[in-house]
Amino acid sequence: MRVLVVEDEKLLAETVRRGLSNEGFVVDLAPDGVSGLWAATENPYDVIILDLMLPLKNGYDVLKELRERRIWTPVMMLTAKDGEYDQTDAFDLGADDYLTKPFSFLVLVARLRALIRRGAPERPVVLRLGTLTLDPAKRAVARGDAAIALTAREYGLLQFLMRRHDQVVSKAEILDNVWDPDFQGGDNVVEVYIGYLRRKIDVPFRVQTLTTVRGMGYQLSPDRPGHDGNTPETMPDGGAAAP
Repeated sequence: MRVLVVEDEKLLAETVRRGLSNEGFVVDLAPDGVSGLWAATENPYDVIILDLMLPLKNGYDVLKELRERRIWTPVMMLTAKDGEYDQTDAFDLGADDYLTKPFSFLVLVARLRALIRRGAPERPVVLRLGTLTLDPAKRAVARGDAAIALTAREYGLLQFLMRRHDQVVSKAEILDNVWDPDFQGGDNVVEVYIGYLRRKIDVPFRVQTLTTVRGMGYQLSPDRPGHDGNTPETMPDGGAAAP
């Protein structure tokens, strides 16, 4: 398993290199965005760890250029910036995961292995599921011709669900991928935002695409007829929509 680490903090880069080497990874280091972009373009990697604040070319630009060149290697953003807009921008540009400093090395290794198992599928420019579309470049969501306004958190949640459409995803998976790593609240916040999202992408259009699978999590599927919005939504498993 070959990893590219693009990190300008020499001590941190060397620490990550030694640790990953001990875990069986082959690690290349790049100290700035320009050399990191060159290495990622010229060599095959299983995964890339990319710092956000880099000399010569920042991590956002490196990631954007990689995806524009149709290089789909999984990218984990590793950065001290932990705002939700920073994460949303990274995911919009094609990042696969986001880990903030300081971080647990065990968590880093586990996430890298998960990204490698997932592989590097080509990302479509616009995500589509039935009549629902999400355009990462414009950060725009629509159902058919009707635009849907979402908050940053709702947008991040929908993007995560659309990338895993037809799969059942747990609250823990959603928290790990949509919320900040240091979020201290309970997982009930996921139910709340699922409810917010459902009221925007389903209820006004009388379709039922975002469903609850009792005891397991949530699933986003293509369009099917839904309720009229005047009564609590009933899920296929017998559950009810989150408030």
